Amino acid sequence: MSDLRIAVLGVGVMGADHVARIDNRIKGARVAVVNDYVTEKAEQIAAGIDGCHTIADPLDAIADPDVDAVVLATPGPTHEKQLLACLEHGKPVMCEKPLTTDVETSLEVVKREAELGRRLIQVGFMRRFDDEYAALKAMLIGGELGAPLVMHCVHRNPAVPPSFDSAMVVRDSLVHEVDVTRFMFDEEIASIQIVKPSANPAAPQGLADPQIAILRTASGKHVDVELFVTTGVAYEVRTEVVGEKGSAIIGLDVNVVRKTAPGTWGGQITPGFRERFGRAYDTEIQRWVDAVRAGVNVDGPSAWDGYAAAAVCEAGVESLQSGLPVEVQIVPRDSIKGA
Repeated sequence: MSDLRIAVLGVGVMGADHVARIDNRIKGARVAVVNDYVTEKAEQIAAGIDGCHTIADPLDAIADPDVDAVVLATPGPTHEKQLLACLEHGKPVMCEKPLTTDVETSLEVVKREAELGRRLIQVGFMRRFDDEYAALKAMLIGGELGAPLVMHCVHRNPAVPPSFDSAMVVRDSLVHEVDVTRFMFDEEIASIQIVKPSANPAAPQGLADPQIAILRTASGKHVDVELFVTTGVAYEVRTEVVGEKGSAIIGLDVNVVRKTAPGTWGGQITPGFRERFGRAYDTEIQRWVDAVRAGVNVDGPSAWDGYAAAAVCEAGVESLQSGLPVEVQIVPRDSIKGA
């Protein structure tokens, strides 16, 4: 079977990482086309890959007959039009989050895909492919912890770009814990409240950081998330599930723990998301490639998962402004045949 010919749209941080990943570590695929609104960047990356070329218009890249599938790493506001083009041409697409930037267009994408009768869209919630998250999920499925009751999460970044605002803490950071909650508990999130503690003095002016998110699932499970994106320390992501028979925690970075004089105890903290989730990204893309080549539905997070996350984050931004719990407005999944 010939290699899957992939167009990578958007070669910023994530897109460039995916190009390197496909070119160096993924089997059964090659980067055939690169697109970016910064033409020089796209041309520079394409020049380093045998048989790769650039196409200036992303919609032309999607339509190109020499492209079998698409990796979408463009800015969120462009996703709706590009995703609909992928659906129109029947091309599988791995879309980095968000699915789209608002609930209405996300739902429209879900409906359009459902009309086709097969899944073409996978959303880049890579934590589902991480070894530790997979192990924790297996514990829940196996009943080792009994009925899960509570989940505690931590999401910390050393720094964020100057353009990062308070709503982006919800839309860009919390969105991962939203998907983790739905993945671990297999149910929708019913309500969300964002609490704003005293702001970090080192945070940019006007950025509400840290934030505390309190989620309640449809069956009443409690999830709390500490979001702190300007720690100045390192990248830290932890998840603990507490159940009727015990608890389990992941993300402690305890592969090597050292004790040295004078009384120092500790290990190496993960410096960034690439180091923490690099293997998960590799697994995510490899499984997507394998599914597409085999002609089966992709098995990762779906367009519905992207829509559900968007609905929770929309309610979260509303709560960020009011400080009050907000009910999540989401249509019943069974109201959309094939979703």
